[in-house]
Amino acid sequence: MTSALSGLRVLDLSRVLAGPWASQTLADMGAEVIKIERPGAGDDTRGWGPPYAKDVTGNDTSEAAYYLSANRGKKSLTIDMTKPEGQEILHRLAAECDVVIENFKVGGLAKYRLDYASLSEINPKIVYCSITGFGQDGPYKDRPGYDFMIQAMGGLMSITGAPDQEPGGQPMKVGVAVADIFTGLYATIGILAALRHRDATGEGQHVDLALLDVQTAILANQAMNFLTTGKAPGRLGNAHPNIVPYEAFPTADGYIILAVGNDSQFRSFCNVAGIGHLPDDARYATNRSRVANRETLVPQIRQAMVMKSTDDWIAILETANVPCGPINTLDRVFDNPQVKHRDTVRYLDHPTAGKVPTVANPIKFSKTPIAGETAPPMLGQHSDEILRKVADLSDAQIAKLREAGII
Repeated sequence: MTSALSGLRVLDLSRVLAGPWASQTLADMGAEVIKIERPGAGDDTRGWGPPYAKDVTGNDTSEAAYYLSANRGKKSLTIDMTKPEGQEILHRLAAECDVVIENFKVGGLAKYRLDYASLSEINPKIVYCSITGFGQDGPYKDRPGYDFMIQAMGGLMSITGAPDQEPGGQPMKVGVAVADIFTGLYATIGILAALRHRDATGEGQHVDLALLDVQTAILANQAMNFLTTGKAPGRLGNAHPNIVPYEAFPTADGYIILAVGNDSQFRSFCNVAGIGHLPDDARYATNRSRVANRETLVPQIRQAMVMKSTDDWIAILETANVPCGPINTLDRVFDNPQVKHRDTVRYLDHPTAGKVPTVANPIKFSKTPIAGETAPPMLGQHSDEILRKVADLSDAQIAKLREAGII
């Protein structure tokens, strides 16, 4: 079967995470992604380790795990874009591509004639996606933006972590770079929408993605909690601002997540937990009342939960149709039978490591399945292939460029 995006070609000028996450997603769905990297250095994340992938003898390769997480399915071409000869090659490639992705600072590519205005003259159908910290306009447009600071500026850290009055209470970032990853996913959505418009009208366009915009957008219900009340929500640790009980509870041997989403589930939970009288108390009969009276309700639930082990509670609560789950470490995540059944971890052939693991794209298509994934490329692994096939250069021309340090 052909993949959903077979025949689409992407010129990927991005590096680190947000841009590469977008281009990896497009590659997973069948697009040919040409990753442009600096000769001799490549994407910064190649060196963001340890850990690194191991070669067949057990020694570290040059491929950091961080780099491997965001560059599956691509082809690597090394070009010095600061040189006119390098820019000319990129212009040739842009003329043959459908999409360009870049995450340089605003205006940073104009001096190389690789900005949207320049490339759209060469290819009016190009969909050009720019990813920056703060967008292409506004008072902050020239500032650099990094995930950690965006999580802070965008309000996420103000609602993440334990309250100040609890031990260790302080604002916390999320354990993965969610501002970057969500921006990569929104970029993918924007690119696909722009391609739909291009296919209908024949014209490309500039897609402008900002980490701060995305971080603000994904505040979701918390943003609306503020906008409807004018009161900024605070940190509740693992508790939910709008649903009770919906948090982590200690058990006899650890913790369990209890996610009671409606009044019926609350009654079922109370019946099996030995606190069946609580749903008949007006203070706890509805979710609205439970949210208002969480300070008196939650201690009673905690007292019941510590009487049994996590595994015992899971068995009991699943039988009663009460949503719950353990707090798994990553070794338990990847050993989970459901995760295994969904073919979440795959092993891809690699030139020096033999095989490298990857976490599969979670999209399951019935007609155009994700297939044929390849390992993240070695630096410059596909340079000659791309220059011959796409840029239409001869072997002699390629050799001359290599001798001059352009590729």
